[in-house]
Amino acid sequence: MPIARVADSPHTPIMLAEVLRCLQPRPGDVVVEATLGGGGHAQALLTRIAPSGTLLGLDVDGVALIRTAERLRQLDLGGARLMAQQASFADLADAMRAAELPAANAILVDLGVSSMQMDDPARGLYYKAVGPLDLRLDLTRGEPASAWLARQDAATLARVLRDHADEPHAAFIAARLLEARVATTHALERVVRTSLMQAYPDLALADAKLSVRRTLQALRIAVNDEFTALDRLLEALPRCLTPGGRVAILTFHSGEDRRVKLAFREGRRAGVYSAVAREVIRSTMEETRANRRASSAKLRWAVRRR
Repeated sequence: MPIARVADSPHTPIMLAEVLRCLQPRPGDVVVEATLGGGGHAQALLTRIAPSGTLLGLDVDGVALIRTAERLRQLDLGGARLMAQQASFADLADAMRAAELPAANAILVDLGVSSMQMDDPARGLYYKAVGPLDLRLDLTRGEPASAWLARQDAATLARVLRDHADEPHAAFIAARLLEARVATTHALERVVRTSLMQAYPDLALADAKLSVRRTLQALRIAVNDEFTALDRLLEALPRCLTPGGRVAILTFHSGEDRRVKLAFREGRRAGVYSAVAREVIRSTMEETRANRRASSAKLRWAVRRR
């Protein structure tokens, strides 16, 4: 199947065709995009709920939220209403109450970091550009990763690397990072890569770079307390959906996917959901080749009992 694309969007939405099949948006629906990001998914959803539908877009990143909402409102939305609110997906129920939306026909949660955030050196989310080791998704809250890192001991940091990123060299990397007291993305990349290559001469460079990415991922999850936020979202989801309402969640690593899979499975057993995805949905080979960020994506869905 060809990759579904969104015209004029700076954001390439992951598994767009699959997301639309899972959510089945229709004209007049109320839809929540709980992680608005670059707006690629939202733009496609808006066209399908027009002319009388409503989409509430949430994002913890106020800068990205304003930028994306302004771009979407400049488009011909066919009469669909777009609402935007700075909020974490963990606060989904509160955000919907504030928007005076009692329940939604469809909810989408894309747990990936948007391209706009990844490509902004000030965020410190990627090591290819020089930037501070920050990793916060909301720069107005919490502490940078460099400050968080300075407070950790080796055992705690190793556990974070294992639990949040399945890093096989967790203890070794933790010790090296605490010794080096890194404060920038470049410093972290250099310490992790060179230390691993020196300690393990047979380790491929690609594997060392993968450990760098896993380390950044684990620190980002810790700094933003992402697993706690996801657990709160999963608990709130059923009461935020209409009877027969559908939810789709895109995850990007095993820790997220395990939580979603377990919550949906337990909801099905308890009679909260009438149906859930039996198998995880992955991106097509064509999409993976065109967009490397799709390679780790997993999609699961559930339907609220009527």
